[in-house]
Amino acid sequence: MTDADLLALATRLARSAAAAILSVRQAGFAVEQKNDMSPVTAADRLAEGIILEGLRAAAPGIPVVAEEECSAGAMPEVGERFWSVDPLDGTREFAAGREDFTVNIGLVVKGRPHLGVVALPAHGELFSGIIGQGTWKEDAAGHRAIAARQAPADGITVFASRHYAGDPRLTAFLEGHRVAKLREIGSAVKFCRLAEGVGDLYPRFGRTMEWDTAAPEAVLLAAGGRCTQMDGVTPLAYGKPGWENPPFLCRGRA
Repeated sequence: MTDADLLALATRLARSAAAAILSVRQAGFAVEQKNDMSPVTAADRLAEGIILEGLRAAAPGIPVVAEEECSAGAMPEVGERFWSVDPLDGTREFAAGREDFTVNIGLVVKGRPHLGVVALPAHGELFSGIIGQGTWKEDAAGHRAIAARQAPADGITVFASRHYAGDPRLTAFLEGHRVAKLREIGSAVKFCRLAEGVGDLYPRFGRTMEWDTAAPEAVLLAAGGRCTQMDGVTPLAYGKPGWENPPFLCRGRA
């Protein structure tokens, strides 16, 4: 399958998973806790089932690393290429009735994100990107190419995690920056807002996993943005033992 074929596959499955998530929200659901004390719902499991079935049927030679399977102890072996899937990124947001949750399907090649799809079910938006080819947004206005922006001279828009609101590390980090606006929201939506040029900076100090970032990082990089560890140089690596990321920094266009 070509990159375009794989992106189309991930797009189709992200749409299906997004529709399933919204159906669970409409019907009502219970919130459970996993062993790591993070929340999980029927929407997480239903969306992951849809995505896993579709990926494994259409591309059986590409392993899949998926959040809920890994949480249940299924740790696949991966090679140069593997899918990294978070079926519902932002379960806390979803459970609280907010709108900033996503479906993330990313393809990793040689330890780096290569292409990705991020659906925003409650917003009716879908972002997709292939490194070296571009990033696109689909919503009620249609399907179009998007790009990250250069930081405006009159002040940057910073996106930060709602779950870590008031983090003193963020306050210290932003000293010396001319900040026009600070927005605290959940999930991979933050990457997408930088990719479409409505934000400039997203520092992340709290814990994340590879499935949280693979797809949205691909979207951001393909749009001309940047994502590194906190030194501003070292890229995030994928396929690490345990799948846990270090703190990282996302920016718009250089």
